Amino acid sequence: MDIIPAVDLKNGKCVRLYQGDYTKETIYADDPVTIAQQWYDTGARRLHIVDLDGAKSGRMTNAFIIERIVKQIAAPIQVGGGIRDESTVKRLLDMGIKRVILGTIAIEQPEIIDKLCAKYGDAIIVGIDARDGYVATRGWYTETQRTAVDLGLEMKRRGVQRILYTDIKRDGTLTEPNFAAITELSEKLQIAVIAAGGISSLDHIRKLMDCGIDGAILGKALYTGHINLEEALAAQK
Repeated sequence: MDIIPAVDLKNGKCVRLYQGDYTKETIYADDPVTIAQQWYDTGARRLHIVDLDGAKSGRMTNAFIIERIVKQIAAPIQVGGGIRDESTVKRLLDMGIKRVILGTIAIEQPEIIDKLCAKYGDAIIVGIDARDGYVATRGWYTETQRTAVDLGLEMKRRGVQRILYTDIKRDGTLTEPNFAAITELSEKLQIAVIAAGGISSLDHIRKLMDCGIDGAILGKALYTGHINLEEALAAQK
C-alpha cells in the first residue's frame, strides 16, 4: 500500500480544509513547492496534489505551482481539482503528471471517461467524494443521489482501473477513516482503491493495509504531527 502525502493548493499556498469547507482553512506554507520537497526528501514515493481553487471554479487555477513541483520533484505525482475536459488531462500528462484525478466530470459527463480510459489507461483515476454515502461534486458543494458504490461500479464498467475514495465528513478531522465504506468499495469493485479522509494514526494505516487497498492519502495528520511520515512509510512495508 502506497503512503501518499497530500499538498492542497489554494490561492497559491499550501493549505488544509476542515470537512472540505473552504471557509475553514489552515495555511501551512506560502510556497507549496517547499512542502512537496520536504515530503519527497523524507521518502515519499508519490505525491497527491489538489487544486482546491480549480475544484471549486471548474478550471485549474494553480497549474503554475503544479508545474514547478513537477520540475523539482522526481517522484510520480497525481493531480486533481478542476480537471473537466480532455485538453486539461493532456496538458497535465504532457507536463509530466503521472495520474490525473477526475471527479465532477465522471458524474456529469460519464461517457468521456470511456474515451479517456481507452486513451490514457492507468493514468486516469476517478475521485469519488462522498458525504453519508452519497457522492458530492464541484468542490464538494453539489450533492447527488448517486452512492459511492454505484458510481464506482459504473466507472469500472467504463474502464477505470483505480478509484480515490474520500469521506468528506472525516476529511481534515483527525478522527478515523470510514473503514466500512472503504472495505465495501474494495470488495465490490475489485479494482485499486486509494483512501482519504480521517487517517490520523499508524494504527489507521495498518488497518487500511488489512483492507487490501492500493494507497492511503495523508493530509492534515502529517501537517499537525499526528503522523510522522518516516514512521508511516516504514509501516507500509
